Amino acid sequence: MKRPTILVLGAGYGGLTTVVNLQKLVTPDEANIVLVNKNDYHYESTWLHEAGAGTIDADKARYDVTSVIDKSKVKFVKASVTNIDVNEKKVETSEGEMTYDYLVIGLGFEGETFGIPGLDTHALALANLNAARQVREHIEYQFASWSLDEEKDDSKLTIVVGGAGFTGIEFLGELGNRVPELCKEFDIPQEKVRVLCVEAAPMVLPGFDEGLVDYAVTQLEKKGIEFSIGTPVVEATEEGVKIKTGEDEFDFVKAGTVVWAAGVRGNRLIETSGIESARARVRVEPDMRAPGFDDVFIVGDCAFMINEEVNRPYPPTAQIAMQQGVQIAKNIKALMNNETTAKFVPELKGSVCSLGHDDAIGDAMGRKFTGKTASALKKVIDNRALYLVGGAGLVLKKGKFKFL
Repeated sequence: MKRPTILVLGAGYGGLTTVVNLQKLVTPDEANIVLVNKNDYHYESTWLHEAGAGTIDADKARYDVTSVIDKSKVKFVKASVTNIDVNEKKVETSEGEMTYDYLVIGLGFEGETFGIPGLDTHALALANLNAARQVREHIEYQFASWSLDEEKDDSKLTIVVGGAGFTGIEFLGELGNRVPELCKEFDIPQEKVRVLCVEAAPMVLPGFDEGLVDYAVTQLEKKGIEFSIGTPVVEATEEGVKIKTGEDEFDFVKAGTVVWAAGVRGNRLIETSGIESARARVRVEPDMRAPGFDDVFIVGDCAFMINEEVNRPYPPTAQIAMQQGVQIAKNIKALMNNETTAKFVPELKGSVCSLGHDDAIGDAMGRKFTGKTASALKKVIDNRALYLVGGAGLVLKKGKFKFL
């Protein structure tokens, strides 16, 4: 009897957690498990703001896929996915065509520019590990260039961050710690540096407790971060960004660095796969299957679920993606045994937003946290995510242990 093939696309939080749990539930005699990822490493996407600011080395945020999978049970293929056809049950990759009996799509997020002219050309983004490296190197180049420039163009020292959501705020927190180091390294008066956060919405960190948000903004302002809230970016150019400040009023901010952190969408391959989606995100069935396809599961940033208690979508967080991966592995095992799949029910443990390596805000376990306590909690959460995938060994190798 032919063994079924379980094909998992993407080694992000959702895809990798699915595979790590599948290899515990399914023996090689029962199924072939194949994991496809364009890199031979997994990177912690929730650490990209640190790598982008330069407060950690990019290599700290990555580890080899083969270090956490059982190679006797899982075949890893380093390849880029180029097309998905769920009607024909085929996946095209840079290493050839693949077929499957069960498919898990966990291809992650892409940046969403909302059609704003120039953003895709003139703005940087924390889209992946190499993009975070690019952000760090670009900022350092601008600072070094200012030091060598006889005319001293101060716009080279202006950093505009588009977006005051989770990613934007965490990146600003790291910049608050990194800028003084850069100024010392390149002999730059710190008052010459400007870091500006531009947000179209009328609020910072939507969904967070108002008191915690006020704390976050105050702490970042103490580090020299400026906020321009309710002022959407309408255009990006080589010299900076144009923002709307009123009904028919605009301002141009000249900046050497523009980092866009104001929105994500699912992977574009979803849109041509044959699965119904919106912004490349699929409104999944309760058991995480794609509507109309009993053999296709969606995990992570490509999955869209409504929290019925508040009638709002669940945020595409690493916490939820990893929980989805656990349930999807169980549901595939159930299908193989001709059993009923189970509904995925998120176990929300709260949220913690860092404001640099020594400060944070958090709403977890029914309590609110700020400062070093929240920062320590954030590191515990990061270490727990490593443990769930790679055990104590991975935590010891990549974990965060500087709590004070």
